[in-house]
Amino acid sequence: MYNKAETSRIRSEFWIAFGQYMKPIPNAEGRRINWPNYKTGVRNIYFRMKAERDFASIGIEIGHADEELQELYFDQFAQFRKMLEVTVGEEWSWNLHQENEFGQLVSRIEKKLPAVNVMNEADWPEIISFLKPRIIALDEFWSNVKPGFES
Repeated sequence: MYNKAETSRIRSEFWIAFGQYMKPIPNAEGRRINWPNYKTGVRNIYFRMKAERDFASIGIEIGHADEELQELYFDQFAQFRKMLEVTVGEEWSWNLHQENEFGQLVSRIEKKLPAVNVMNEADWPEIISFLKPRIIALDEFWSNVKPGFES
């Protein structure tokens, strides 16, 4: 087992490695971007990438405190579902109103990669190969639909 400091260090090293791997890749508009800390530019809409002990995931998280507005954003994304699936090349899970790890109610559109462990450096290439094309596709999707969420 790893202690808290070691766990934190290994996770940090993974995200640094992922960031360095992604650094030369511009976003859909040709700009440099901090991929591990992707900013959507729209309040309460986040792109979350996770690398845990038993899975990796990527997704859109809607974190608006008002449940009705959260559902409105979720429904708005649902209107673009086909475009998202075509852009990422697969179907993702759609979950309205779930509790996150902090006990907050969020809605998520996500894809998970099971049976990988960020604590095992041998799994890093598989995790990076899972996250890389999806965050790039998510960025491309977002560059097309973001104006509809900015008003």
